[in-house]
Formats: sequence, C-alpha cells, structure tokens
Amino acid sequence: MNRLSALLALWVSLCSSASVLAAEPLPQRWISSGGSLSEWVVVLGGEKHLVGVDSTSQHPVSLRELPSIGYQRQLAAEGMLALRPEVLIGSEEMGPPPVLAQLRGAGVQVEMLSSTPDLDSLQRNLQRLGALLGEPQRADQAFAAYQHRLQQQADWLQAAQRQQPAPGVLLLLGHAGGSPLAGGKASAADWLIEHAGGRNLASHTGYKTLSTEALLALDPEVVIIADRSLAGDAARDALLKQNPALAATRAARNQRLVMLDPTLLVGGLGPRLPDGLAALSAAFYPASQPLIANAKQTP
Repeated sequence: MNRLSALLALWVSLCSSASVLAAEPLPQRWISSGGSLSEWVVVLGGEKHLVGVDSTSQHPVSLRELPSIGYQRQLAAEGMLALRPEVLIGSEEMGPPPVLAQLRGAGVQVEMLSSTPDLDSLQRNLQRLGALLGEPQRADQAFAAYQHRLQQQADWLQAAQRQQPAPGVLLLLGHAGGSPLAGGKASAADWLIEHAGGRNLASHTGYKTLSTEALLALDPEVVIIADRSLAGDAARDALLKQNPALAATRAARNQRLVMLDPTLLVGGLGPRLPDGLAALSAAFYPASQPLIANAKQTP
C-alpha cells in the first residue's frame, strides 16, 4: 500500500509540474534580428508582439514602422533594453557577443536560431518560433506549405532543363557601387542559385571580392545583383561604373543582369524565397513558361 501511495504521489507531482510548465506565460514583447526570421514571426501571427526589429527586417512594410535596433551584427544593448523586450530572436549572425551577454544579464531571453540555408534548419527554426508563440500547429503547416512550394519549383526546373542547360551564374552582393562580394559555396547565395537552376561559378566559400581577372575568366552568363543601398537601374549603373570588367561579360552584353532584394539572403530561408526562386528561374530559363506561384506560404 505504501508503494502504491508513493507512486500516486509521484504521479500527482508530475502532473502538477506539467501544469505549471504549460501555464508558464509566453513572451509578449519581442525584438527580432534578421530579415527572414522577422518575416516568419509575422507569418506565424506574431507581429503584434514585435516592439523592435533590425535594419534587415524590411518585409512586410509594416515592420519599417517599428523602432530599429540597428544592423544585426552591430546591435547596441541600450537601445534594445529601452524597448523592454522579453525575448530577442536572431540567428548566429547577430552580435556582438558582449551585447548579447548584457541582454541575458538583464533578463532578456536570447534565442539564437540557425541561418544555415537548408530545410532541416528551417524546420527547427519554425518549430521553436511556433513554441514561443504558442502556435506549434501553425508552424508545422507553414513548413509543409514551404516544402510544397519548393517541390513545385523543382518539378518546373526539371522540365526547363530538358530544353536548356543550366547557365553559369554569379551573385554579387554590393553596397552603393563599391567592390561587390561574390557569393560562394555554403552561402545563402549558393543555395539560391542552385535551387533557381543555375551553376554557381564562384568556387570559394562564403562571400569574397573577385579580382578583375577572375571576373573576366569566369565570364558569367547571368549576374544577380543584390545591392544593400541602391535598387533597379541605379544599382546596376553603380556596379558597372565601379567594376568596368563586368561590362565585358556575357551577362552584361546580353543584358542578363538580374536584380535581387538583398534581404532575401539574411537570416536563413525566408517565406519570400520561393517567389524569389521563381523570378530567378524565369531569368535563367527565358524559353520556358514562368512558374506562377499560386500557393502561399502563410497557412
């Protein structure tokens, strides 16, 4: 009987502990660092909790009305603490570390998620965000919808490549016409080029400046321009002025310089990436009927 009583007492204790954990309040005041992560917070219904975002969090446009906490790699504790946040969401790209330590010391919950551009990392990120928002089912639905979009993209690409081989591509990440950085292996740029159906000509790892000789030797068929301060013709003209060798490439001669929103490259795989892939694929494979994205990421 004593043993039975002890087991019952243990069961009651475990149930009580589970109830306490389940009743633990979720964070209500959020700051987010990293464009893609901020977008996922919105997709999962958490925009009402955001009290500040970093400078890469530009979509949806309503986020631009929130107080800015600066660039994700150069955060300042004072400005963030003034917003009285309960949680900071960001990737391992955010910092500097002493600032994050200061936030933790002030009682802010710092959540560092992965910016690795792959589906496993995205799934883990969405599951964590879903748990923090109290929306685990919505997070699972968002991931399933995302997988479906990427499968549509892969099926379209398979058909397009029956008619045309994959073009050689470079993605140049610039700032106001300065020396651009070419996105190499193990980068978001590389993931984007591959899944849009291109061959990334940059063989280095990460982002690196290319010499004039290297750019001419690679002679890309398509160049993707992601400028962090200029857009459209202004970004294109500034890049050509700063890098005259680019004008001699096949991409420039054939007017295959494609613009890309640089915030798509920040914070891992974001909810707008499937549409970005479809747009790039249309530029890579002009003879194929463009993939029309009817599905939405938001469940």
